[in-house]
Amino acid sequence: MSDPAISDPVRQAEKIDDLIIDVLRHRVGKDERAAKPHDWYTASVLALRDKIIDAWMESTRRTYDAGSKRVYYLSLEFLIGRLLRDALNNMQLTGEMEEALRNQGFDLAVLEELEPDAALGNGGLGRLAACFMESLASLDIPAYGYGIRYVNGMFRQRIADGWQVELPETWLSHGNPWEFDRREGAYRIGFGGEVSEDGDGVVWKPGEEIEASAVDTPVVGWRGKRVNTLRLWTAHALDPIQLAAFNAGDHIGALAGEARADSLVRVLYPADSTPAGQELRLRQEFFFSSASIQDIVRRHVQYQGDIRTLPDHAAIQLNDTHPAVAVAELMRLLVDIHGLEFDEAWDITRRTVAYTNHTLLPEALESWPLPLFERLLPRHMQIVYAINSRVLREARKAGMSDQQIAAISLIDENGERRVRMANLAFTGAHSVNGVAALHTDLMKTTVFADLHALYPDRINNKTNGVTPRRWLQQCNPGLTSVIRDAIGDGFLDDTERLADLNALAGDAVLGERIAEAKRSNKLALAQHLRDLTGIRLNPDAMFDVQIKRIHEYKRQLLNLIETVALYDQIRSHPERDWVPRVKIFGGKAASSYHNAKLVIKLANDIARRVNSDPSVSGLLKVVFVPNYNVSLAERIIPAADLSEQISTAGMEASGTGNMKFALNGALTIGTLDGANIEIKDHVGDENIIIFGLTADEVAQRRANGYNPREVIEGSAELQQALSAIASGVFSPDDPSRYTGLINGIYDHDWFMVAADFDSYAAAQRDADVRWSDPAVWREQAIRNIANVGWFSSDRTIGEYASQIWGVR
Repeated sequence: MSDPAISDPVRQAEKIDDLIIDVLRHRVGKDERAAKPHDWYTASVLALRDKIIDAWMESTRRTYDAGSKRVYYLSLEFLIGRLLRDALNNMQLTGEMEEALRNQGFDLAVLEELEPDAALGNGGLGRLAACFMESLASLDIPAYGYGIRYVNGMFRQRIADGWQVELPETWLSHGNPWEFDRREGAYRIGFGGEVSEDGDGVVWKPGEEIEASAVDTPVVGWRGKRVNTLRLWTAHALDPIQLAAFNAGDHIGALAGEARADSLVRVLYPADSTPAGQELRLRQEFFFSSASIQDIVRRHVQYQGDIRTLPDHAAIQLNDTHPAVAVAELMRLLVDIHGLEFDEAWDITRRTVAYTNHTLLPEALESWPLPLFERLLPRHMQIVYAINSRVLREARKAGMSDQQIAAISLIDENGERRVRMANLAFTGAHSVNGVAALHTDLMKTTVFADLHALYPDRINNKTNGVTPRRWLQQCNPGLTSVIRDAIGDGFLDDTERLADLNALAGDAVLGERIAEAKRSNKLALAQHLRDLTGIRLNPDAMFDVQIKRIHEYKRQLLNLIETVALYDQIRSHPERDWVPRVKIFGGKAASSYHNAKLVIKLANDIARRVNSDPSVSGLLKVVFVPNYNVSLAERIIPAADLSEQISTAGMEASGTGNMKFALNGALTIGTLDGANIEIKDHVGDENIIIFGLTADEVAQRRANGYNPREVIEGSAELQQALSAIASGVFSPDDPSRYTGLINGIYDHDWFMVAADFDSYAAAQRDADVRWSDPAVWREQAIRNIANVGWFSSDRTIGEYASQIWGVR
């Protein structure tokens, strides 16, 4: 947002130049002659932040003056990446900042590299939350994002001898110039203790209390239209040190309370394979949910007065199941603190809360052992039972069977009794949405079939989207410039205007310019990966990319097996006209996920063998990119030619990487899973490469006694590749390393790797044919860019706003 008094870019740059120097001297405390690059980076952020603050305050005043309804987005992850370029672009100050820094002898692009990626998320869930926050501000919708300020993130991934090694992230070691401490935003969070009744109602006396305090980060919308708030919680003991114990010589024990509080905000997704790990996860989820709900209720009462009008002024969106305990916490505040009757509180809660489901995997729907839940949250356990009694009575009144009632119950009575958090979120919300058409349909027929039967109007679809500002304009300025020259600037404000490219899809000049932009991105990525891994890449090869969380259902293993098969075919048939390929992998495996970590090792073992083999030199390279994060994605996606979206059909809720790749002109090779289906519908069948079983076919095979061994024996190419991996060809130091991994495919193959292999291999050869005709490939790339504007998070948020939240 430019100062209206200064429209001249040169004068604007001079003003920013002066502001940076003033900040450098008076807030960073450095003379410009002695300042180091990191000092200039901090001064640049703080100078920009001063301009953002004015827009931030104006946005807040506007919300209060209009009495606008606010959206509150609760998410355990916000994968926001670096913020400097994002904020400059959205404030329309990139050119001015570049000029101001150039006058001081600095390159903005170099200083941007000094900003660490915020370690606040891991995968698509967190990146979606970040895209949504940016779109909320861009659409001028008042909103808060609520999460945890993780000190060490999930982990920083290092590859040592091909193995993943987990190290703590240190993104906050030098402070964070984007954030603001909010001392007034502090709340007590209780655990354990006892529940008793007095004359005025029920009283929960926690056995342990900690303090949640707020740290705010501004979120800038496109063209500075609005600045919203990302509020993250950090934890402190009420008494940071027990002086009596310290003075008695127990110097470590005296700090135990602070250490216990600090553990809540150290690590994202601590391993839950132990009882202690499960307890920490539940404590984390309640900690941030309780602080957020207390903050929402406090703000509403302060400015609106009557708690009964909460649904008119607040829309609470639960991003997946992690914050589901917020339903019980809101009920506790309404009943115990504000004195409402239970039924009235339940009505208010349901009208305020909405829930987004992101997975059909049972282990990701979350449930907690009942004794653990009751010990940590005794009052909330009572509330869950009270909610459950109402829900089950509704089910009985509706004529449901005992089996259906058992499935609907918030308490799982099969084996170890557990509290089902997804059922709590579902019953406590007025809206439950999936994130792609197929995913939403499967919700109705699988995990939520009986709840859907009881509440048939509750489930709806909101297909995910990505912000085009970061995932086109910022990460791919070369392509953006070409598009602007071709169709004008309209797509910058309305991404669906990219459809104007369809009229030029066959234009050879446009195709050549887009290919030049792609090659420039590939040259830059090749140099970066050489610096990072030491591997030389050919920028004229097809860059075939699979970057995402490592999980068996995402089937990096299928890709690797086909890579081995391709390697064998190239060596066996050197006379064929092979398309040169660079296979790029990236992603983290959960620290306790053995098979996923083994897949990372396999990728690196294959890379070591293939990359050193002169018989395939120039035709095949394999790279595993360590510590995949948002900043790496911003380098890799603009350089990708082929986008691997190959999950087992019916298991990927949506995906957003598929959207980012297509927006940047990569062709998708994928299954009919998640948003791939809708991408196919938008770009056209001829401009995407689809293979494999459908979700219905996967379910049928599993139900009808699928025999993977028979499939493997019928495919010579697959059999040879599996044999090579299992026998130790790629692991001579430990020939049996992958025996168990491959035996799993022979024995059960739950993720249909063998079943889809031949179809996948044929699809890869189809990609070769298309690549071999540059005119065909370029036209299909343009068709992808032109037709995925619908997958903007602006469209998604617009649907949430009008259909779920009731905000303009």
